[in-house]
Amino acid sequence: MSHFNTLHSKLTDVELLKFSLRSLGLVVQTNAEIRGTNRQRVRADIVAVLEGEYDLGWTRNANGSFDLIADLWGVARKHDMAALISSINQTYAVQQTLAAVKRPGLQTANVKLVVRS
Repeated sequence: MSHFNTLHSKLTDVELLKFSLRSLGLVVQTNAEIRGTNRQRVRADIVAVLEGEYDLGWTRNANGSFDLIADLWGVARKHDMAALISSINQTYAVQQTLAAVKRPGLQTANVKLVVRS
């Protein structure tokens, strides 16, 4: 019986996702396997290798966004899942905003970005 769970997300930019994960100090692999309970493994487009025996992975779905795939029980044994996912989503959102203001026509814009926890 598989212990992997799939959670839908609104993350769509693979490069921003990888950059966000790396900026949080996570090792990122592409087209790799996620580790789960009892040495189960499942392939994902992007894998964040976590300390311990479990990983987080993302696979692009039909609508173009990435689904998070993980053995949530296993990851939660060593990590605060809510804080980890929140950090990833927040870092992604900040990077997405910064990328948007670099688009042509916005270089002279005055942007103030406030991040609240």
